[in-house]
Amino acid sequence: MEAVLSGRLDPAFLNSLRAFDAAFVLDLGGGTQGIVGVDVKYHECRKAEIPRPENLWRYLEVAGRSSAVAARATDVVEGRTELAVMWLEHLLVLSMLQHVSRRWRWGRYVVVYPAGNSDVAELCTRYAGLLVERSTFSSTTIEQLLDAGALPAKAATSLRDRYIVA
Repeated sequence: MEAVLSGRLDPAFLNSLRAFDAAFVLDLGGGTQGIVGVDVKYHECRKAEIPRPENLWRYLEVAGRSSAVAARATDVVEGRTELAVMWLEHLLVLSMLQHVSRRWRWGRYVVVYPAGNSDVAELCTRYAGLLVERSTFSSTTIEQLLDAGALPAKAATSLRDRYIVA
């Protein structure tokens, strides 16, 4: 199987070690692909982090080239913030859409979390508020994902048994 990305520390992406918990590559035809980058936040809570200052120029460049991030939103996420990881992982998708290869024509970053994790729910709401165009970002609860019937029955049952407290 071909690797989705070999772009760790590659300045053509984010020049960072950022990665998704899972990535789904979609064949869009004509040699192009789509990417769904998934971050699963099961028990995480709010924790402020600082994006690597030496890479800030690249993060701002990717954000500026996208039509997703509001112009002044970067002021909120440049320093120590609880939104740092979410911003950087969303930027990873956006950097893929901007890559010189033009390989990825569509992308979305999805945060999945349990309904009871109010910290992550609030962070997703705050982050979405920084976006002017939201087609590349979404969030959903594990329960909503399982109830949507989008997963094969065996996978849904395994996930429900492992992660949903009855």
